[in-house]
Amino acid sequence: MLLSLELYVMLVLANGAPVVAARMLGERWDQPVDGNRLWSDGRPVLGQSKTWRGLVSGCLACALFSLSTGLGFLFGALFGFLGLLGDMASSFIKRRMGLQSSARALALDQVPEAALPMVLAVFWLPVGWGSALLVIVLFTLSNILFSPLLHRLGIRDKPH
Repeated sequence: MLLSLELYVMLVLANGAPVVAARMLGERWDQPVDGNRLWSDGRPVLGQSKTWRGLVSGCLACALFSLSTGLGFLFGALFGFLGLLGDMASSFIKRRMGLQSSARALALDQVPEAALPMVLAVFWLPVGWGSALLVIVLFTLSNILFSPLLHRLGIRDKPH
């Protein structure tokens, strides 16, 4: 149970560290991962909100937390990377659907960024598929429920 909680915290860190880094660093190192490129449909590949600063901060936050819990720096860095890769995949799909950056898409906004790193956890750690699914569901529900609160507190720009 403790391991599942640690993995849940790492998902929150991968998701939250880029927001904290943006607040702390302002416009420094906010270059978009997609280099402002457009896809063949004329829409951004990912959008302005997926930055190198966010990728590095999310991976580093997970790696340091993972190191502190005994799971190891490398596992944490890969876990964070896969979470952010899932987030970027969601953004790519949302752009193809014509949704703007940071537009709400229930489940698509949460599941890929939780599922990809949890697959790593299942193969790397003594975590079963049932526990992985539970963590994914908890992350998804907490993200949906707490995002409006974080918006009201001024932590998030959008309520979703």
